[in-house]
Amino acid sequence: MANIRFKALEFTFSRKRKSFEIPKEKISEYYGEMTFNRDAMQEYLTQEAHQKLINAIEKGETIERKIADQIAAGVKSWAISKGATHYTHWFHPLTGTTAEKHDAFIVPVEGGKTIENFQGNELIQQEPDASSFPSGGIRNTFEARGYTAWDPTSFAFIMENTLCIPTIFISYTGEALDYKTPLLKSISALDRAATDVYKYFDKKVNKVYATLGLEQEYFLVDSALFKARPDLALTGRTVFGHASAKDQQLSDHYFGTIHERVIDYMQDMEYEAHRLGIPVKTRHNEVAPNQFECVPVYEETNISVDHNQLLMHLMEKVARRHDFQVLLHEKPYKGVNGSGKHNNWSIATDSGVNILSPGKTHTSNFRFLTFIVNVLKAVDKYADVLRAHVASSGNEHRLGGHEAPPAVISVFIGSQISQSLDEIEKQVKKGKVNANGFDLNISIPKIPEILLDNTDRNRTSPFAFTGDKFEFRAVGSSANCANAMTALNTIVADQLKQFKIDVDQLMNKNVRKDEAIFQVIKRYIKESKKIRFEGNNYSEEWLKEAEKRGLSNIKNTPQALKALVSKQAVKLFEDCKVLSKRELQARFEIQLENYTRKIQIESRVLGDLAKNHIIPIAIRYQNTLIENVRGLKEVLDSKTFVKLSRNQMQTIKEISEHVEEIKDNVALMLEERKKANRIEDTEEQALAYNQNVFPYLDEIRQHVDKLELMVDDELWPLPKYRELLFIK
Repeated sequence: MANIRFKALEFTFSRKRKSFEIPKEKISEYYGEMTFNRDAMQEYLTQEAHQKLINAIEKGETIERKIADQIAAGVKSWAISKGATHYTHWFHPLTGTTAEKHDAFIVPVEGGKTIENFQGNELIQQEPDASSFPSGGIRNTFEARGYTAWDPTSFAFIMENTLCIPTIFISYTGEALDYKTPLLKSISALDRAATDVYKYFDKKVNKVYATLGLEQEYFLVDSALFKARPDLALTGRTVFGHASAKDQQLSDHYFGTIHERVIDYMQDMEYEAHRLGIPVKTRHNEVAPNQFECVPVYEETNISVDHNQLLMHLMEKVARRHDFQVLLHEKPYKGVNGSGKHNNWSIATDSGVNILSPGKTHTSNFRFLTFIVNVLKAVDKYADVLRAHVASSGNEHRLGGHEAPPAVISVFIGSQISQSLDEIEKQVKKGKVNANGFDLNISIPKIPEILLDNTDRNRTSPFAFTGDKFEFRAVGSSANCANAMTALNTIVADQLKQFKIDVDQLMNKNVRKDEAIFQVIKRYIKESKKIRFEGNNYSEEWLKEAEKRGLSNIKNTPQALKALVSKQAVKLFEDCKVLSKRELQARFEIQLENYTRKIQIESRVLGDLAKNHIIPIAIRYQNTLIENVRGLKEVLDSKTFVKLSRNQMQTIKEISEHVEEIKDNVALMLEERKKANRIEDTEEQALAYNQNVFPYLDEIRQHVDKLELMVDDELWPLPKYRELLFIK
């Protein structure tokens, strides 16, 4: 039992269960206690500072330096009362994770003592040593200056005795070096454009904002087994592993009874999340064994994205307490469902109206259809831009894998709305205008407040309407959703701007407002019809149909990312004042480099495991068989020997063939990697890794997985899928 795999299994079986003690208080009693929320603001701030901060949050007003000092003093007092000793600016650099640099509150004073101090300038801005963060050529390495600036719309919180202040991260010259800065700009762009259009229906509206509910899928694996798999530890996925005889075929895991170890973990994680004001509400088993999902209630998009980044950190932190490892890779196991992050996106007004919720009146339905059609038009026009914002090496394994939406971007809206749009498209009559200003012959189809399609959602669609929101399902489980949401907010903002131009042009020609709106949405319905699909997105028939419709099917990441720097994308993001051409180019370079490095790491890990773990074990087992055959030859007559040794001889031959294929392909992969590493152009290098290195990973895996079925189970060095996929 010297095999590390069996040591890990023994440790897993012998480990005592760590049960989480459920708090006696109601969730509402400790919810948000570790956040500087509105209750804390009211308690720790002066009336003036409190009002100024609320105005900054709700109206975007600037906070003066004097007020910033007052707020900082209040935040410090609150944080110290909660046990905080340090503070940090918490931000989302272009690594895709979060970053922080901790500073103590203490300041030395005379007599060898210290006092706790925290000033307004420390709250509002810091200058971290930012030279090692990716910048995509925006700065040279020696230009370390990067500034973090406080985002007052997201509550400060305490983690591990550290006050965390959500911030943006920008360069010395003002370019965004993070995911949050463009997200905030896209939210502002959507607000301006959507408010202008909404005023056609209600002039009292002052603000429109995007809401987001994030469904987070993930896998759990026992920490001992995780540590016995170098590929999981270094890449987040298994580069080898034959399918388990049983995995998800019976669909018995989905919504099944949650294992007691997992329940303990979930309760602990949810407790930590609720204390931090993350509204986690739903938990359940997902499709694949050891796959789960947690779902917070929707919030404003900026807050939701912050909470999701924080939640991923919490999930990993709490998992270690329960001897689990969280796997957020989009495809940790071949042959079973991967993990996504479903982004439930909608838009609402300052009066609490969900604009994407069908209403009860002619006017509210007209408004609803106006915004729905504009979303369709935006996705149709900018499908490649959306695709680029979900592209990654991990998601490349998942998209189109008969478990997740394909790389073709399409929209599902359900039979009722689809029928309504078809009715509008066919209408040709014009008539008199009634007293309320609406054309009597404009027949806006009545849409029930609760749609039948709510109970029959298309789970195969990458972008599906689900009753009062759109569910963007193509985003990967490890992604920072700010990226995809920035794109979605921006394309819809741009489209709504164009819609207003088109309607106003007709109104300037003396076409009444409602007739002008109707004519434009009718035209948009026709123009965006090809993006609508109500069927099975997983089917081969749809891929053929999508090609006929002229829809893009960009399967690999380097090609998908090109849309980031297309003329269309540059104009889109610059017109909406979200990202400049230089910032888009930087993101393009960073994501290409990230893709290349991840494939490079995977190929190195695979080569190491194949040469130093798999091949020696295969040869050792082969030698055992050879010795056994020799022994048979010594004790059996030639006829009996030939008969009884046939299978072993065949196995010896097959092992040799697989070993040689592995050796040859590893050598060829190494040569291709060396060639790719000599390429200086970032895009060409990424394509070389995709086209010339990546295919060897699957080729080598096929032979290793065959050996797994042939080699003695006691010799095999890596935990197998049947062990990884089922909680012990």
